[in-house]
Amino acid sequence: MKFLPICAVVAAILFQSQASFADFYRTDRPDSHAPVRVMGDHLHKQGEWMTSYRYSYMFMGENRVGTDNVSDASVLRDFMITPTHMSMQMHTAGLMYAPSDDLTLSLMLPVMRKDMEHITRTGLTFRTNSEGIGDLKYAALLPVRRTDTAVWHLNIGGSAPTGSINEIDDIPLGKGKRLPYPMQLGSGTWDSQFGLTMNEQLEYFSWGAQALANIHWGHNRIGYSLGDEFQAQTWIAVPVGDELSFSGRLDYRIWSNIDGNDPAQISTLVPTADPDSRGGKRIDLSIGVNLLCKSGPLQGHRFAFEIGTPVFENLD
Repeated sequence: MKFLPICAVVAAILFQSQASFADFYRTDRPDSHAPVRVMGDHLHKQGEWMTSYRYSYMFMGENRVGTDNVSDASVLRDFMITPTHMSMQMHTAGLMYAPSDDLTLSLMLPVMRKDMEHITRTGLTFRTNSEGIGDLKYAALLPVRRTDTAVWHLNIGGSAPTGSINEIDDIPLGKGKRLPYPMQLGSGTWDSQFGLTMNEQLEYFSWGAQALANIHWGHNRIGYSLGDEFQAQTWIAVPVGDELSFSGRLDYRIWSNIDGNDPAQISTLVPTADPDSRGGKRIDLSIGVNLLCKSGPLQGHRFAFEIGTPVFENLD
């Protein structure tokens, strides 16, 4: 049982040192970058670097079992507490640098805030929150094939456990209690990511696809490991003039339940404390816009925006 994400909004500002990557693939088009929520989507030419800032907001409401929404009253027949909705805000700083045409390096560090509202069987409402840095993500992007219109590259990376897994807050049962799994800021484990990305640029539009696997190695110091995740997504973008493009994207994700458990959690108290109710699968549909400034004081900088919502969800 988990929340149904209602929507996610992401905005980004990207500062790039140069505009050209290769003669056959034009990076001076606004659609040369994927929609802003696609990570590790593009390569750089030797010596190029790019810094970025992203802000994202996600709101989640309605508990769900399988493909069906369930009411708070239904959840409270089995648990003493139920979450009613949750929000997450994230600020992410990013850096990309290419020491050669055949290697682009990437670092991303998020700072996030999570808020969750609850109601008890007796009708008492309360809120918990957590905030701080998340896990540091790193990646190497290696091109494996180039044609006149397309580029394929490998995504090889992972994350370091810089995010807290010991976030606490006050709840009706006591003060300073460790929060359930969704409210923690990191995984607590060293994680790996492997994938393949393709971008093709045609005269009137561009499109791309990406497949990624995220693997959590071992258990963290508390005694659990987040579920591994597989993601496959595809997008299409249409430039409107030299500076603006509009995009659409489909994103499929499937992830498993938590392995192990946090001994501080009581799985029968609230659904978010149950490690066997964290798996699921989901398809999101998003639309977005990319802006590449070609004149004025912001020349060479990019701005992007995307909003999305689930169109299918099946949760444990």
